[in-house]
Amino acid sequence: MLFNYRYSGNSQVYSNATSAGISFAPDTRRDPTFFVGKLHKKIAFREAISALHDVVVSDLRFKPKDKTAYKEWAAQQESVWLAEHMNGYDGEAANQRIAALSESLKQVGAEKDKVMGPFYNARKQYFDYLYQKDRDAWFVLDPVITVHPDEMFFECFSQDESTYGKLSASYNVFKEVNEFECGTTNIDYSAALYDEFQKIRDYKETDFKVDPGGFQIQTSQEEMYHEVKIDLPDSWVRGFLQVSSAMTLPAASFDLHPMDVYNFCLWLRRFKEKNGPRSIRFKLEPGKPVRAVFEPWNHEIVCARSIYKGGQSREIRIWGRRRLLILERLIPIAKKFTVHLTGNGLPSFYVADLGDMQFTLGLSGWTANDWSRAGQFDLMAPRAIVDDSAKLKVFADLQTRWMAKPETIATATGLDKATVLGALGIYTQAGKVIFDLHSGMYRLRELSRDPLPLESLRFANPLEAEASQLVQEKRVTFTAQDIPGTGVQLKGNVKSTHRVYHPVIVIDNDERLSDAHCDCSFYNTNKLYKGPCEHMLALRMTHAENNSAQ
Repeated sequence: MLFNYRYSGNSQVYSNATSAGISFAPDTRRDPTFFVGKLHKKIAFREAISALHDVVVSDLRFKPKDKTAYKEWAAQQESVWLAEHMNGYDGEAANQRIAALSESLKQVGAEKDKVMGPFYNARKQYFDYLYQKDRDAWFVLDPVITVHPDEMFFECFSQDESTYGKLSASYNVFKEVNEFECGTTNIDYSAALYDEFQKIRDYKETDFKVDPGGFQIQTSQEEMYHEVKIDLPDSWVRGFLQVSSAMTLPAASFDLHPMDVYNFCLWLRRFKEKNGPRSIRFKLEPGKPVRAVFEPWNHEIVCARSIYKGGQSREIRIWGRRRLLILERLIPIAKKFTVHLTGNGLPSFYVADLGDMQFTLGLSGWTANDWSRAGQFDLMAPRAIVDDSAKLKVFADLQTRWMAKPETIATATGLDKATVLGALGIYTQAGKVIFDLHSGMYRLRELSRDPLPLESLRFANPLEAEASQLVQEKRVTFTAQDIPGTGVQLKGNVKSTHRVYHPVIVIDNDERLSDAHCDCSFYNTNKLYKGPCEHMLALRMTHAENNSAQ
């Protein structure tokens, strides 16, 4: 997916003995979005933006060791080992022969290094160059900055696309706000900026701006612009679209004291597992401290300062725990960490309360399970069928407010809450709206200047395409039963080519899929870790169509 950015100059950070300044160059192809102010909470902002940088550069994918040098050395030593093994009866002669061969091999090796040295140096410089170029290419994509009437927030993804970061800063972080224009824009961002961020000090007056001057340059001064064309992988875009849907899933929530998070990070720093399982089991009992068991050592950390206030006992297991080390830098400035666990092997979210800032860390089920491919969380989000006029009403109302809860929009538009949630879910999947986990509001955030190719993104998941086909061919029948206080349970029969499947799903009062099971091989293998199967999806689509027809 090709994205075109056009920047007026480059983002920069300057620092001297008495002052500092941060100036981001926005994408001038988008609607004017800018902000000018002076930082008030400088150290907290420096640590938070640095933690966001840690998300950007994070890449925990498995990287096999390069054994080329070892294999070359082993090949050279083979003759030596063979001689040692076959030294036979005349040990003295064999030792002399070994010594002579070793000396010859050293001379050959030294001659080889002398001849091949320039090549090795050139190859290293080439790969270093490629690394820097690729790294900057990633940084150009991140973060996306959105300015709202009450706050500014930054969003980004890790290189392995398994970790999402969002930093929200209210205007109390700034002691002066000179001017701003609400909207979303991409910014020119390079690796060198991170080092400059570290020079921010509390005693220095620090300016912060998303530069409005770029929109005022005359079009004749084309030399002042530079254009960037990036062919973004669909997975990167789809990941952004999945996160908000995952945030709306039912979750067990509790607060952790910063020292409890410190104890988690300390254990992960001190010990490195060699074998699985590599998970944390959270044991949650109402009115009791949260307990976390680190496997495979079965080491239990009791969070004495953090009491679980939920209504029922639960045990939830998560993987990819080393990504929690991103939170280390926030521990000294955080008041608390609110944890949202959506289920075993499902996404988890950690919201650091930094006073006037909130840092949200979103982790997919495990490190190799990135947001875009393995967990189809948008398929578990509200799926109501909404007509175009209702969708336009919801979006128009949100445009006037910039952020709102579904109940507020429903009251203003006269629509029922289910319709509003369905419309917001559609706009979330289109990249125009994001769910704010901290405030519980939906916020306007248009990820792209141009409309995203929803058809190609939508049907990147083959299960939904198959489910849609089953619905069109009228292969689904079902019965519905209301469950007081929970929602509705659907039991279905789905006729495929070879057999009949019997999915059962529970849709809660917020139109979310809260529980499900099926007798197909996909569910038996993956449960809900990779999202619902095509039979569950077909059952839900049929139910939604019947409701809309009534």
